[in-house]
Amino acid sequence: MTRRTARLVAAACAVLALAMATVPLAEGAGARPVSPAPIATGAQSPPTVERSELIGPAQAIVDLRWLGGIGALVLSALLLLLYAYRRRMFILEWVIAWVLLAGALFVVSREYGNARLDGVATGFSQFLIVCSSLAVVQSIDNFRQRTRIPRAYFIGLLPLFIWFTLAPLALGTRAVLVPGYLMAAGVQATAGIGYLRTLRHTGMLGAGLIGAVFVLIAGANVWLTVSASQLSSGFSLQIFSVTAILYVFAGLGMHLMVFEDMTYELRRTNRRLEAAQGELRQLVITDALTGCFNRRHFEEIIGREIQRHRRYEIPLSLVFVDVDHFKAVNDSLGHEAGDRVLKLVARVLVEHVRQADYVFRWGGDEFLILMSCAEEEARQQSRRLGDAFAKAAADAGFPSTLGLSVGCVEMPDAATSADAIVRLADERMYLDKWRGRKGKVLTAGR
Repeated sequence: MTRRTARLVAAACAVLALAMATVPLAEGAGARPVSPAPIATGAQSPPTVERSELIGPAQAIVDLRWLGGIGALVLSALLLLLYAYRRRMFILEWVIAWVLLAGALFVVSREYGNARLDGVATGFSQFLIVCSSLAVVQSIDNFRQRTRIPRAYFIGLLPLFIWFTLAPLALGTRAVLVPGYLMAAGVQATAGIGYLRTLRHTGMLGAGLIGAVFVLIAGANVWLTVSASQLSSGFSLQIFSVTAILYVFAGLGMHLMVFEDMTYELRRTNRRLEAAQGELRQLVITDALTGCFNRRHFEEIIGREIQRHRRYEIPLSLVFVDVDHFKAVNDSLGHEAGDRVLKLVARVLVEHVRQADYVFRWGGDEFLILMSCAEEEARQQSRRLGDAFAKAAADAGFPSTLGLSVGCVEMPDAATSADAIVRLADERMYLDKWRGRKGKVLTAGR
């Protein structure tokens, strides 16, 4: 846990401790009958409505807000357990948001015996609601791995705190209720839209559930701003119930999103492992210099190709290719020129065979081609390969003595191993070289 994270948690816990200290311990002790109009955000209603007209038993609202605060703490504790397991910053931001929400509910759950203190408590509660919503907004950036918290958050919170706590003393409670509703609605709408966008990009249903809930809560705050003075006590309780249910769904969405994030990370890790295995596999079966398959891969697939040849009676031919006068190029022009020759041979062979055929570097300046065709067609293809290489070598400025010697062998029907076939193709290649056909590919000796 970073120092900044520790400071955030410590601040949230301090706010909660302050809120808890203001709550009466005995049932009904000092309970204040507050208006349920601001229940969507936890603040008290405008003073234009008489408290005695809103609800009969004064303790009912206190119990509901107290229970709401307890529920927020329970959700924050569950999320804190998930954070201990996952160590993702966005989960910790959720914990802070729920703790601040609990603090806001606890702050307005008692009667302070003074109208000014009641107004300060209401403003402080509104401030905590705004901070809680800001924590939810910040969690979106933390989910996207952008963990740096903008300094504007901390710079802007100080004047907000001063306004929400001091304005009720001079201007009355309404001075913080309407701005509090609107500000909370704006921040909650931002959080909701951000999580809905996360749903679109990641497909996480938990993000969609969180986004939908916060958009609805933002709408409730706007509606309260417009019609708070006209609310009846019964309808206020209905708003509290609906808002509480919405927050429960927000908590469920957060837990769902954590598990979806775990699944998403596992899938992403599996894809990376599969890609790494594919790259490693390609390195194992590929010659590093020429990019052709290596001898190891030939030994892996030749048995399978022979079985396919015998089972389906598919013609199969082996072509052994050797570069004429390669040693002279190495000795006169250097090993770098020799490497360029080998790369040129590999490129010509790969470009002039079919996709179903295999090109292997057998060793040194020797190559093997496994063709799905009869021997006669393999010889014709070998002539075209020799002509193509001669032209490519001339264009690259290599000596005219460079050429390809080729030996072709068709796989017999009774073949069980490729060793004898490779030796026979090698012998025919040397026969072609002995005949002195330098720089051209002729029909292999029979």
